[in-house]
Amino acid sequence: MSADPQRDPVPLRRATLASLAPGMRRPAYDVTRVRAGIVHLGLGGFHRAHMARYTHDLMARDPDALAWGILGVGLMPGDRRMIDALAPQDALYTLVEREGADETVTVIGSLAGVAFAGETTAALLDAIDDPAIRVVSLTVTENGYCLDPATKRLNPDHPLIRADLAEPERPKSAVGVIVEALRRRRAAGAAPFTPLTCDNIQHNGDVLRDAVVSLARLRDAVQDSGLADWIAAAVAFPSTMVDRITPVTAAADVEALSRRHGLSDAWPVFSETFTQWVIEDRFPAGRPAWERVGAQFVADVAPYEFMKLRLLNGSHLAVSGLGRLAGYVTIDEAMADPRIAAVMTALMDRETGPTVPPVPGIDLEDYKRTLVARFANPAIRDTVERVNTDAPLNVLVDPIRGRLQQGGSVEFLALALAAWLRRVRGEDESGGAIEVRHPMAALLRERAVQGGPDPRPLLGLRPLFGELGDDPRLVEPVAHWLGMLYGRGIQATLDEAARRAAL
Repeated sequence: MSADPQRDPVPLRRATLASLAPGMRRPAYDVTRVRAGIVHLGLGGFHRAHMARYTHDLMARDPDALAWGILGVGLMPGDRRMIDALAPQDALYTLVEREGADETVTVIGSLAGVAFAGETTAALLDAIDDPAIRVVSLTVTENGYCLDPATKRLNPDHPLIRADLAEPERPKSAVGVIVEALRRRRAAGAAPFTPLTCDNIQHNGDVLRDAVVSLARLRDAVQDSGLADWIAAAVAFPSTMVDRITPVTAAADVEALSRRHGLSDAWPVFSETFTQWVIEDRFPAGRPAWERVGAQFVADVAPYEFMKLRLLNGSHLAVSGLGRLAGYVTIDEAMADPRIAAVMTALMDRETGPTVPPVPGIDLEDYKRTLVARFANPAIRDTVERVNTDAPLNVLVDPIRGRLQQGGSVEFLALALAAWLRRVRGEDESGGAIEVRHPMAALLRERAVQGGPDPRPLLGLRPLFGELGDDPRLVEPVAHWLGMLYGRGIQATLDEAARRAAL
């Protein structure tokens, strides 16, 4: 139900919950009783649409879950705006879930508070010292783990890691915060918390564990305290698979919420209705009963995350790369182009799908059909720019490597990679600027300009492509598609790709 258009929007905060328009879902629990049991690093739209939503739903079912409230923390300078927006709202926010013309509007109350730690992490470390904090979760994207792109191991020369080693008790990185917080727990004789990664990284728990232990070992090399060995023996790092398309909130979305529902929320979240969360059940300090509200606990999350990375994330980057070159703004606009939709289907059916082994409880053919429908959902308006920025290149490189090991074709993976290589030049075929946000953006542009239709200067970047840059089974099809993108343009390239997909 829409609000009275003559009524001033109600500012969202605890004191105004009773004044919200009919049809809006309010927390079915006393939000004043929510207490922090989780600290989350990297408070963003995805976390607020996903883990915080699961926790909110659990609180509505189980009063004991109110002890599992989330302290949401921003670590990056750009996070300050969101923290400043949510703090006056008592950490409440609105989640709008959309499918087609339908939408559900829910006020989420599972955040126990918000904090900005982009300038100093002192207060954050004090908060994690509280024994009530039994989980420290994070969504900081792959870049936030300070990894070497080639090895996927901690990069000791990363500027944040060098800063953390220089002043270990004043960490700046998410990995440094976890190491120092665990050191403080050990020094106090307290039980360790469980670090829980919710980032789209294959074997994400293992990656986080390796980064944390590696940083602790670098600290031990200066002053050996046995910290690394203690963490390796005493701390669990469960892996997870997370899935929910959550576009960046636009100003028009904020205005529409105010106009249609009479609610003034400085930073609401918009998402699709689909959501999935698969978690390895390794929480020595205890955990919320998220399985009661739809999460799936398993002994090994690897088959599920492998499926998602190959089929969803790989397809997402392929569609967004081609879509950006074709001038589309959103994923659904790109999918409305039957040529791009055909490429996505052929990519999954012929190349990425054959690398995915059976997944317990999942019909892979149905999963692929669901992905096509989700990407084409016009209510989500997820931008190709967001996907191009957030998706790591490995969602293409890893299936290429796997497919070549099978001796199979990589025709459509090569097309997706060629689109990526063309995009990082930083300009489209009309000379219009393309923003490229990548740690190696300057070098990527330099190599793209140097090579033009020849992919070898870019494929020769070992940190990104390793030995694949010399493999003619990849170089040749990428050169074909990249040459077509430069020589004939994106429209002719899509025509040719659609023709091949129809064969």
